[in-house]
Amino acid sequence: MRRWFWARKPDAGFVLTDFPATLLQAKVFDEWLDTRNEALDAVWVCPGLNLATALVDYYRDLGVLRDAGTSFAA
Repeated sequence: MRRWFWARKPDAGFVLTDFPATLLQAKVFDEWLDTRNEALDAVWVCPGLNLATALVDYYRDLGVLRDAGTSFAA
């Protein structure tokens, strides 16, 4: 992933599935984005995904969570 991330052209979009799967992975990924002066536009949560509540709350707090029909208990 590191090789892909640094070789990627600036402003090239991407979709990641099943990543990040943990709050720690999300925070590290956000640090990687910060080093390139980039940010996530959206994080989509699809029905049927079993994501950790902490991860969902993290992206909700950042204002990038897009809920595709699944509700999460706080």
